[in-house]
Formats: sequence, structure tokens, C-alpha cells
Amino acid sequence: MAIVIIRQDNKIELWKNALLKADSSLEVYSYLEEHPKDEINMAVIWKHPNGSLTEYPNLKCIASAGAGVDYIFEDVTRPKEIPITRIVDPYLASDMSEHVLAVILAHLKNLNTYKSKQIANVWEPMDYLRIKDVTVGILGLGELGSLTGTDLIKHGFTVQGWSRSKKNIDNMKTYNGPESLSEFLKSTDILICLLPLTPATEGILNKELLSQLPKNAFVINVARGGHLVDEDLLELINSDHLSGACLDVYHSEPLPTSHPFWNHDKIHMTPHYASVSDTNSVIPQLIENYRRLQSGNELQNKVDMNKGY
Repeated sequence: MAIVIIRQDNKIELWKNALLKADSSLEVYSYLEEHPKDEINMAVIWKHPNGSLTEYPNLKCIASAGAGVDYIFEDVTRPKEIPITRIVDPYLASDMSEHVLAVILAHLKNLNTYKSKQIANVWEPMDYLRIKDVTVGILGLGELGSLTGTDLIKHGFTVQGWSRSKKNIDNMKTYNGPESLSEFLKSTDILICLLPLTPATEGILNKELLSQLPKNAFVINVARGGHLVDEDLLELINSDHLSGACLDVYHSEPLPTSHPFWNHDKIHMTPHYASVSDTNSVIPQLIENYRRLQSGNELQNKVDMNKGY
């Protein structure tokens, strides 16, 4: 049995070395080097080339090296019978929470606008908002959404959340199901998208949904670029219905330099780095599932094939 790492960034050797450091008895290969493909039982992947998983006849587990798995479902050539696992990393959730808090406070206190004015040599004091002035709404109450909401509540924010199924979170008003989405939106001043990307949620941040937010609402997308209809966001910001947005994820990454987001003064961007899997906490999970695979035991953190996450 052996492991192959399939990624399209410059981190294959980093992950390979981390796995071997944790357990030197492992057989680990980069998909770019010569390796015995018929001995591969686990593929540890992140945004792999479509079709690359078909090269392993004895593959028994597709292990995402991150929390997201939407990119795996987008590969129509993947072996459909092979179970998929995902990473559950406490650092991912806490890092995301800290990022969202920073973005919200920068919005409330006009920090991004002041930076633009500084560059333009403009001295212009602006009215600011306080924590008590806004209601934060979180779309998606999984591990990331739940912790982010809980942390925001600790900082004094009024927080509400929406999810497909019912969730109970202390001191948070929660909504569930499509019938309650409009009520959730109409009282949300700052909308945070932390939904998984599935066929049901693709394009959910569209004109119809965003128009239901109060005037001057602010949008934060830290989930997936596929959730957002770019043109609809631009239209609602340019018409002054929305006050702006902060985006960490995009349909194409890196975002093409010709995209209008780059030069829009009310759209603030980060390069898909709100929260990143910590290798030290991820590696033990991968090795545990590899051992379970060897012994025939149930895998941890398996993805629900019907839900897509």
C-alpha cells in the first residue's frame, strides 16, 4: 500500500516530507515522479488535474488535504465508488473566525476607505459604526460558521445564522430551510457566506438573494467563488444598494488582472488565504485514515456523497 500526493501548487514536497517525518515507514510519492500506480491506495489531493485519479486501479480513498471537497465533485472522471474524506482542522475554524472579525471591524471603522484616501492624499473624516449598530448574518453553520458566529457573539455582536437543517447555537437566532431565508436576509446588515459549495448553493449570492438585504448591507464571501454571481454583486454595489464587499475566493484563482473587482473602491480582496490547513494538525488525520484503510476500519471525516460535503 502507498500514498500519492496530487496538487498543482508548489507544496507537494512539503506534504510528502511532513508525512514521512510523522511516519518514516510510509510509502509516499508525488504524482509527478515515477511511482508504482497499482500500489497506490490513498490519494492525498488538493485541486488535482481532472482525470488524474483514474490512473490508480487500486485506489481506495480520496483524501482532500483541506476542508473543501467541491473541486473533487467537479471532476466528472473521478472514480465514483471511492470514498472521499475531508480535513477537520480546529485551526481552520479559528483562523477563519479571526479573519472575519478583522474584516468586519475594518468595515465598521472605514479602515479600507481611509487607506484609499491616504494614497490619494485626501483628509476626510467619516462617520463610523459600532458593534451594537449591526446584525451579522452567517450563511452556513458548519464547523467554520458555528465557531465564527460564537466568537463574534463573544465580542458583543448580534449574530444570526441560516443553514439547510436546524441548528441550535447559544445566543444565536438560527433559521433553517428555504422558507426562512428571506426573513433571515432582511435583518442582516453584514452577510458572511460560509456555505459548502454544492449544486444547490452554486450561484446563491445572486441579485435575487442580495437584493433582500437591507440597503447599505456589506457582503463577505470566504466560502467559494462559485457561490457568487460577480455581475450581480457589482450591479448592487454600483446602484448603492450594497455598501461594499470583502472577498477571499473567486471563480478563477488567481483572479485575472482584467477583472473589475481589482480596481473597485468598494470591493476589498484577499488571495484565498483567510484560513489555511495547518500541516501539523492535518498530517495525523491523514495517517490515521491510512491505517484504518490498511486494517479495513471505517474512515474518519467521510464526505456524504449525497450532500456533497
